Amino acid sequence: MDNFQNMTIIGIAAVLLGSLLFFEKGKNRKGIVPTKTVLSALFVAAAVIQPHPIQSYFVLVLAGLLFCLGGDVCLALPQQKAFLFGLILFLLGHVLYIAAFLEAASFSGLPWLPVVATLGISTGVYLWLRPHLGRMHGPVVAYVTVITIMVCVAWGFSENRSLDISGRRLALIGAISFYLSDLFVARNRFLQESFLNRLVGLPTYYAGQFLLAFSVGLLK
Repeated sequence: MDNFQNMTIIGIAAVLLGSLLFFEKGKNRKGIVPTKTVLSALFVAAAVIQPHPIQSYFVLVLAGLLFCLGGDVCLALPQQKAFLFGLILFLLGHVLYIAAFLEAASFSGLPWLPVVATLGISTGVYLWLRPHLGRMHGPVVAYVTVITIMVCVAWGFSENRSLDISGRRLALIGAISFYLSDLFVARNRFLQESFLNRLVGLPTYYAGQFLLAFSVGLLK
């Protein structure tokens, strides 16, 4: 039954994602806002219907997903203040994901090579964006810092071999996917507005969120 529910959610999400990309291409905000809201609500629902073998992890991930749902709604709106508020909601979502990963992270086996690589990429991204940030410099620096910490902690989380490997892998890939999707959000916002950013960034983002949502049921 759980597999049927999961496949149903994935199927509906795929249809909604295709619709969202269609609306994004036509810049149809009346279509974007409700479609994106329902699609994002689905990753919250996906987490809720999973088993919760580690209750604290589930609660923290669910709270993070809810903040991200709010962030998605804000980013779908055209106002600058809505973008900033959405950025804050996503930042808080990442903080909650960090807390969730810390619940079961294994820093004794932290893989330093991917962590150093992540820090290097984030530094490069900051230098890439810095000339274009203007008044958004402070919020973007804070956001890049927090999402980088999230990915680094996810690497540590993935090393905890007392947990089921499938759950650890889903969480790690989900965190990395979320990280990569934000590169396209930043590119679209600060460098070059293009449908290509949506075409790559939105599927990557939703893949990351759904992977995090499904991970809560696999950490046995």
